[in-house]
Amino acid sequence: MEASEEPKQCPARGSCPVFLAMSSGVVRYAPSGLSPVPERNFREEPWDANSPPQPDEGLPTSPSAVSVPWKNLGPSKGHRESPGGLVEASASRKEAQAEEHSAAAPLDVSRLRSSSMEIREKGSEFLKEELYKAQKELKLKDEECERLCKVRAQLEQELEELTASLFQEAHKMVREANMKQAASEKQLKEAWGKVDTTLFSEFQAWRASPTLDKDCPFLERVYREDVGPCLDFTVQELSALVRAAVEDNTLTIEPVASQTLPAVKVPTVECHITNTCALSGLARTCHHRIRLGDSESHYYISPSSRARITAVCNFFTYIRYIQQGLVRQDAEPMFWEIMRLRKGMSLAKLGFFPQEA
Repeated sequence: MEASEEPKQCPARGSCPVFLAMSSGVVRYAPSGLSPVPERNFREEPWDANSPPQPDEGLPTSPSAVSVPWKNLGPSKGHRESPGGLVEASASRKEAQAEEHSAAAPLDVSRLRSSSMEIREKGSEFLKEELYKAQKELKLKDEECERLCKVRAQLEQELEELTASLFQEAHKMVREANMKQAASEKQLKEAWGKVDTTLFSEFQAWRASPTLDKDCPFLERVYREDVGPCLDFTVQELSALVRAAVEDNTLTIEPVASQTLPAVKVPTVECHITNTCALSGLARTCHHRIRLGDSESHYYISPSSRARITAVCNFFTYIRYIQQGLVRQDAEPMFWEIMRLRKGMSLAKLGFFPQEA
């Protein structure tokens, strides 16, 4: 190249941001592994549009030169920062940050969307489980309510049936009682038509002041018609003693103990004593014996004699209860009870008595 020829300048030399940053001192560079490059000012020189870019002084011009990364070492001393370069650098940084934010924004939105969908799915599953549990509990409660309603209905039905049956039974009992009362009143009226009014009058007079004195009209009649004939046995002396013991309530009747025949290798045989009745004088099987007062003597009696003595004792026992005030009834029931006891004495006197006697 001739000396007269001027070097060509870079067409983009005035608007290149790298050139502007280097010329303003904002950007510095130093080759890695090489000696530090001395600071120097970059000033704008004339540049031909057709000339290739001129290499800087002190740097290798060989094509195989190592490319050096650019490092921002800050502004150099003695140089002022260009306002245009600062604006363009800050603008480029803002654009880079905006690009980073714009690139990170879709990621954040997608993450938020995915997390929101995941939360919704989990919440939906939780709500479904809770709803299923609530439905299951509600179903169990409905079944329990239905069962309790059935039990209640059954109990109410049983109570109604029981109440109805109780009312029917009560009405039946009342009706039967009324029928019995009517029948009793009818029998009483019929009996009053047949009863000797004189005998009832004598009983009422005796009931007014009950006594065991046989001289009163009522007891005198009973002695004459029932007690005397019933206790009139063949053996007169013993009969009188028995009658006095019955009146004094000192006669004792006790069963005869069975005897066993002594024998070896033979089972025990129960037999009854065959003896003569002490009152009738007849040979009878005697199952009982009597004792008069405190006497140690015993007299064996037949079943017929026992029935006659028992009938008279029953009569005297009842009139003693009346005398002592233990019988609290009206005159009519008392009278009919005495008539029943007199009937028993009459039947025993005639020889009618229960077989167990």
